[in-house]
Amino acid sequence: MKDRPLTRKNIVVTRPAHQARELSRRIEAAGGTAILFPVLEIRDVEDPGPLAALINRLDEFDLAIFVSPNAVEKAMGFIGARRALPPKLAIAAIGAGGVKQLARFGVRDVITPAQRYDSEAMLELPALKEVAGKRVAIFRGDGGRDLLGDTLAARGAHVEYAECYCRGRPGTDPAPLLRAWARNALDAVTVTSSEGLRNLFGMVGACGAGPLRRTPLFVPHPRIAEAARALGSVTVVVTGPGDDGLLAGLTAYFTKRDL
Repeated sequence: MKDRPLTRKNIVVTRPAHQARELSRRIEAAGGTAILFPVLEIRDVEDPGPLAALINRLDEFDLAIFVSPNAVEKAMGFIGARRALPPKLAIAAIGAGGVKQLARFGVRDVITPAQRYDSEAMLELPALKEVAGKRVAIFRGDGGRDLLGDTLAARGAHVEYAECYCRGRPGTDPAPLLRAWARNALDAVTVTSSEGLRNLFGMVGACGAGPLRRTPLFVPHPRIAEAARALGSVTVVVTGPGDDGLLAGLTAYFTKRDL
């Protein structure tokens, strides 16, 4: 049990389908059962024209910021199909997942926060404090937070957004979750974004909202925890960032509870 602290624990993984594999594998390796229930679907932008136009002008920019692994995957796919990255363009990413994804495209000298993975932590970095007169491209999904761009603009940067993907709510069938809750057979739910959390509540509907609120919820950021508590979740555990943080949080919680 010490080496497999999640033995007999059924844990819902709500990451988008293409990003759930690693966390699911690690839950299984720790003895648990990962139940895949994607609550976000990552789609191509309907009109790629504005993105292509910005990519064609990348030589005009001093800094490109990728807000998520999805932004890296989608944007670098577009960039690689059209051109090389300008050699003088500084690259930044919010979080280890984005850094890892950039490495897959051969980009290794990346500005990134050391611990917290959010816009606030990014804005504390020295490289983003002295930006007056610089041109910054922010690669993100549709309708993302404006804090990063607004703050950089207030510091004197010229900011342009490059929306490179859309987020949608998938049509995942909630029946397996509802049946598992009816058997009292779900031990934890992991959620990695506030939008995904809202989608989850919408997808399980009125029948699932009560059991969901009573199931321990593991989230990697206090902002998601606030949203969860506002929706009535009883037990919300804020973990460290990424898959490492979620797995450590799950392990610590169930190890302590099972003592």
